[in-house]
Parts: sequence; C-alpha cells; structure tokens
Amino acid sequence: MRILLWRHGRTAWNELGRFQGHADPPLDATGRAQARLVAPAIRALAPDVVVSSDLLRCRTTAAELGLTVQVDPRLREISLGEWSGLTARQAAERFPAEAAAWHRGEDVRRGGGETYEEVGARAIGVVEDLVASGLPGDDGLAVLVLHGGTARALIGRVLDVPPSTWWHFGPLGNCRWSLLRRSNGRFRLLEHNSGPLAATRAVPRTDAPRAASAGPLAQAAPPALDASAAPDTEPVHSPSTS
Repeated sequence: MRILLWRHGRTAWNELGRFQGHADPPLDATGRAQARLVAPAIRALAPDVVVSSDLLRCRTTAAELGLTVQVDPRLREISLGEWSGLTARQAAERFPAEAAAWHRGEDVRRGGGETYEEVGARAIGVVEDLVASGLPGDDGLAVLVLHGGTARALIGRVLDVPPSTWWHFGPLGNCRWSLLRRSNGRFRLLEHNSGPLAATRAVPRTDAPRAASAGPLAQAAPPALDASAAPDTEPVHSPSTS
C-alpha cells in the first residue's frame, strides 16, 4: 500500500506570510495554476482512493484530479486559535512566550489551538481506516490532499518516530508531495517534497525554502509557477532563529 500526501496549492495568505490553521482562504491564481499543472502527474499514478481535507484550499486542489474525492475533516491543518491570520512578526509581538517556545522547536499550543502531536493523533485515523479497507496489493495508492503541518505530523506518526523529532522533516512546498509505502506492517518514506514543481529552477527569494530533490515524475514548470519563488508559510513545528 502506498500513500501520497499532496499539499494544496498556494493561497494569498501563503504569499502574504499569514498563518492559516483552520481559516479557509481560497487558492489564488498561482495556486490554481499549480494544481492544474501537478494534477495530471498524480492522476497518471491511477489512485485507488482520494481523500481531502474539508478546507477549501484542499478541496479545490483535489478537484483538479477529476476523480471521486472523499472529504475528511481529520486532515485539516493544525488549529492555531488566535495566531490564525497573523504574520510571524505579529505572532511574536502578541504571543512572545509562545513564539519563543515554537522557535525553540517545542510543540506548543499556539493561540489556544492544537499541538502537532494532537494533529498527528487525529490524522492517523484516516490512514488506519485505509489500511483496514484493504487497498489492492502492495501498489494500492491512496492520495491524501492536505496541509503542510498535517502532512509533517502524519509522516511522523506513520513512521512511528517521536514527536520531538518531527521538525526534521522539512515543510512541503505548495502542490508538492511525500510518498510512503507500507510493507510488512510498517511504512517507509520514499519521496519527500517532490513533484513537478520541485524541479523548477527560478531564483528563490531569501525567505523561501530550498526545494528537495524531485521524484521520478518531475518535469520543468513555467518560472511563474515556481513553488520555490514563494515563501512556504504553513505553520510547521521547526526550530528557527529567524
């Protein structure tokens, strides 16, 4: 059984550097173009099932596959309470203790919201249900359309590694994916931060993450759609000095 975790396309809040959480901004024009570009590569893998977060940015991304999509709120992004809608600077000004702990890599409950450990605990239920459903053979494929923070928490849970180490998994860029395979009752991570948008070569801004190596389906994308040229602003449980 394989599970592909596909992050949604860009939103205006991503571009503006605002934490989203359970807020529900739509994809912007770039995000819609990203989804249209990447969807054919995922559709070519012939998914057996597609499950999406119930938030609009994921449902719109999933719709580009042209396949039946199940919607499951357990795949929502982490709840950030009063941090939602703020930039990192605003959050640090209004919630200095929480921001300092988060930058140290502590899985704190920001703005009265959730912890990443709690996100992993709810999202793993989706995977457990898929395993119980018995996807056909070792190559059965489930595509989960979700969020950057949820993807990281879910990877940590399915790999059965301690939450304190989850920050080692770099954040997914918009419309990039991670691929895991289950064998002999356990999962292995085969690809991370991969996909067509990870193969682009535009010059990134100084606040942009570096793209991971692209997977086997990677192909060049127009520079205007280069995911590395926009900051990855999904909240992630990562130590940082910036």
